[in-house]
Amino acid sequence: MTDSQRLKGKTALITGAASGFGRGIAERYVAEGARVVVLDINEGGAKEVAGSLGDAATAVACDITDGAAVSAAVDAATSAFGELDILVNNAGWSNPNTPVMNVDEATFDKLFAVNVKSIFHFTRAIVPHWRAIGRGVMINVGSTAGLRPRPGLVWYNATKATVNNITKSLAIELAGDRIRVCGIAPVMGETGLLETFMGMPDTPENRKKFIATIPLGRLSKPSDIAGAAVYLASDDADLVTGVNLEIDGGRCI
Repeated sequence: MTDSQRLKGKTALITGAASGFGRGIAERYVAEGARVVVLDINEGGAKEVAGSLGDAATAVACDITDGAAVSAAVDAATSAFGELDILVNNAGWSNPNTPVMNVDEATFDKLFAVNVKSIFHFTRAIVPHWRAIGRGVMINVGSTAGLRPRPGLVWYNATKATVNNITKSLAIELAGDRIRVCGIAPVMGETGLLETFMGMPDTPENRKKFIATIPLGRLSKPSDIAGAAVYLASDDADLVTGVNLEIDGGRCI
């Protein structure tokens, strides 16, 4: 550890941090000097990740669609660390790629509850704390699906477009409170949801077809998203708010 760590002395809560992008962000944040709350509905997974990160991390189990649970989780985070500088709304969910008329109401409701309403809950829970300490950074993990929607994921695409708009709306409303709000829009990544998005078996041939649509020629990795999340949370980005940073290898061009 050196003084060049970009998040030295900062504290962060990361949702969906038991796997995928969230785990990658948690690991990178600790490497950059932050203390991290590893939050996930998968309590065992959250504890495993926090344990692997040592004293700089603590695990919190939470259903992010439950407002009371979210408030309790934020209280637990501030109790553990005293103050909370950064919130990464990373947790998300997608239905399997399927024609729009085959998506039922329960699936629609879950998509919006996990991907959108959770941000409502966390905003209400954490903004009073940030106003009290005079600062805060929220990072919302959206998707290129909200910028360049494709067939088979209509309502998922809609949730991510909403997340992009929430990021900009919160950024302008909360700027006077010294609260920055930024977004990250990854292209399809090497995570557990990959086959869900592709709507086809995850074979080398099918991956090759999708990767051919990405100018830089590969899928995103947790390390790509973590690097962006470090920059946006750091003091290097002190004048950056309201952006939806595309980590997509050029797919949205």
